[in-house]
Amino acid sequence: MEHSPAILHAKELLFLLGMILGVGMLTGFIARLLKVPDVVMFLLAGMALGSAGLGIIDVKVDSTLNQLLLIFGSCYILFDGGASVRLNVLKGVWPTLVSLSTFGVLISAVVTAFAAQYFLHLPFIFAMLLGAVIASTDPATLVPVFRQVKIRAKVAQTVMSESAFNDAMGAILTFAVLGVAVSGGSFSISQNLLSLLQQSLLGVLGGAILGYLAAMFIAHEKYSFLAEYAPIVTIMSVAAAYLSVDNLHASGFMAVFVFGMVLGNKDLLGFKMEENEESKLEDFILTTSLIMRIFIFVLLGSQVNFALLQQYFWPALAVVIVFMLVARPLAVFACALPDRRAKWTAQELLFMCWTRETGVIPGALAGILVGMKVQYSDVIASVTFMAILLTILLQATTTKWLAAKLDLLEE
Repeated sequence: MEHSPAILHAKELLFLLGMILGVGMLTGFIARLLKVPDVVMFLLAGMALGSAGLGIIDVKVDSTLNQLLLIFGSCYILFDGGASVRLNVLKGVWPTLVSLSTFGVLISAVVTAFAAQYFLHLPFIFAMLLGAVIASTDPATLVPVFRQVKIRAKVAQTVMSESAFNDAMGAILTFAVLGVAVSGGSFSISQNLLSLLQQSLLGVLGGAILGYLAAMFIAHEKYSFLAEYAPIVTIMSVAAAYLSVDNLHASGFMAVFVFGMVLGNKDLLGFKMEENEESKLEDFILTTSLIMRIFIFVLLGSQVNFALLQQYFWPALAVVIVFMLVARPLAVFACALPDRRAKWTAQELLFMCWTRETGVIPGALAGILVGMKVQYSDVIASVTFMAILLTILLQATTTKWLAAKLDLLEE
C-alpha cells in the first residue's frame, strides 16, 4: 500500500522525535550516574548522532521544526527559571543584576572583539559583531544546572536572572552592530541603550500582566475557574507572552521570564493554590522543561559543524579562552564590586566569573548571520560553536565541584 508524501514525512518526523526522546532518557540516566548536568550528555549525544557523526539526526538549522523547538523550548525553560526565582532574594542584588545584564554584556563583547581582531585578523566591526553574538549567557543551560546543583540562593538566582535579562541586550547589540557592518554607518551607544530600555520595559510589562492574569485564573479565591487546567494555562501563556511582546519588537524572552517570576511568586500577590493542584503544576513544569532541554541540546549538538571548527580551530580556541578567562571576570568585577549593598564575597564573585555558559541564543544568532550570508559569518559561527562546546563541557560539568571548593553548596 502506497502512502502519500505527507504521511511518509509524518512517520519520519515521528521517528525523529521518538529517537531524540529515547536518546535523551538514556543519556539523562547516564548523567545521573556520572553526577554531571544532563545538558552536557544531551549535547554529546547530539554530536554523536548528528550529520558529522552517525547521521541519524539531521535537522537543518533553518527548518521550521528546529526553529519551533528552539523558540518554544527556550521560552519554557526561561519560564521555569523565572518561576524558581524568589523576589525577596533578588531585592538585595538588583543593581548587580541590571549592571551585568547591560554593561556586563558590552564589556564581554568589546574584550572579545579585541581578541578576535588579534587572533582572527577580522576588521574591528566584524570582530565586534562576533563579540556581540556570544556575549549573552544561556538560561537554557544555566536553569537546568542550578535545578540539579543546589547553589547558595543569592548567587544562583542572580546568575539565572542575568542569563534571562542579558539575552535582550545580546540580541539588540548584535543587530545594531550588524546594521553598521552592512551599511558602513556609525554605531550610536545612546540610541541603542534607548532601544534596549524600550524593549526591556515592554518585555517586563507584558510578562507581568500575563503573569498576573494567569495567577488570578488558577489561584484566585473567587476567579480561579481554570485551576484544574493550570498546566495548559502555563503552555498557552508562555506562547502568548513570547509572541505578543515579540510582535511589538520587544524582548519576548524577557516577557516569558517575568511571567514565570510573577506566577512563581503569586503568594506575594495574595494568590494561593490547593496543595495537590500546586504539586501537580510543579510536576508538569519539571517534566515539560526536561523534554524541552532534551530537544534543544540534542539538536544543538547534532548541528555542530566540525569542518568549520577544524578550519579555524586554534584562533577560535584562543578567542574563547580570552572570552572565558578575561572578558567574563572583567565584566563580573566591574559590575558587582560597586554594589556594596549586595555584600558579595570573593568566593561568590569567583563562582560568577566561571559560570557563564553559552548556548541556544548565541547559536541562533550565529545561524541567522550564516543564513543572511553576512561577511565573515563562517568565522563567527566557528567561534560560536567553540564557545558553546567549551563553556558547556567545561563550565557546566565543574559547577558543583567549584561550588563545593568555594563553600557555596546548599544542603
